[in-house]
Amino acid sequence: MKKPIITLLSIAICCTVGAQDIKPKGTVEYVSEELSGIIKKNAEVEVIAEGFEFTEGPVWIAKEKMLLLSDVPANTIYKWTEKGGKEVFLTPGGYTDDEERGGFMGANGLLLSPDGKLLICQHGDRRIAAMDAPLLDPKPNYSTVAAVYDGKKLNSPNDLILSKTGNLYFTDPSYGLEAGANDPGKEIGFQGVYKMSPTGEVMLLLDSIDQPNGLAMMPDGKTMIVSNSDAVKKQWYAYDIAEDGSIVSGRIFYDASNAQENGLCDGLKIDKKGNIFASGPGGIWIFNKTGKVLGKIKIEGTTAANCALSSDEKTLYVTAEKYLLRIKMR
Repeated sequence: MKKPIITLLSIAICCTVGAQDIKPKGTVEYVSEELSGIIKKNAEVEVIAEGFEFTEGPVWIAKEKMLLLSDVPANTIYKWTEKGGKEVFLTPGGYTDDEERGGFMGANGLLLSPDGKLLICQHGDRRIAAMDAPLLDPKPNYSTVAAVYDGKKLNSPNDLILSKTGNLYFTDPSYGLEAGANDPGKEIGFQGVYKMSPTGEVMLLLDSIDQPNGLAMMPDGKTMIVSNSDAVKKQWYAYDIAEDGSIVSGRIFYDASNAQENGLCDGLKIDKKGNIFASGPGGIWIFNKTGKVLGKIKIEGTTAANCALSSDEKTLYVTAEKYLLRIKMR
């Protein structure tokens, strides 16, 4: 079956069944001509999978030519391939206890380590875990990578990146707790950004961001960008990375607090040239490494939460609530 396509000319896809069946539509807004070197002007935004509850944490697995993504409330990790489309990859993905619960209990951020281990931010289990099974034979067998700070349970690890020196950086907002920041089981009195050293030591880097969410590192490993998914402070922050892996010289990278579109500053990815693709109000914001807005992929009818680049950086995948979108940029 031919997949539905949303053109960048804002041609809406209509149907006769009802509003719930109307697909999102997308447009590319050029703020700078620099964007033409990243996205071709006749690019299209495609709906390549749907029927999820809330998609997040996409990661492209180059060797297998597949995208893995989390459906957080469904407690399931899916895979998508050109041949097979949407398929269940792993369940339960983020909550393995027998006691029933609701909310955002499943997996969120996903990362493939250099040694081929799938690392998973597990909201419900309040940890970062490694799947103890091969990628081509996935099983819900997990070992804990990080679960406590200063003797207290983490809130709900959300996103993670690995530096070339082996430091694991991750954010820990409160979204995965069933009652959020007011959950009675919350043990840490803030939402933090952490570094775990190769020896397993967990170090707090930041406790000043309201809801730290997405994070990514510049190609040279010297700067980290962190998003704040707070409804008032819609901001991305930049931090220099010191030789010991700690962060210094924090500043606002970009402030989108005045943006009126739906959506918060959420997941982001950085390409090899330092261009940043960041989910934010209204869709995907595209910055160069200095913080200049080059343009936006504006998405209507759904809210973009995160994105992933293919290994050749010609394709951008976007997780957007019940949809998975694709933009062939070049």
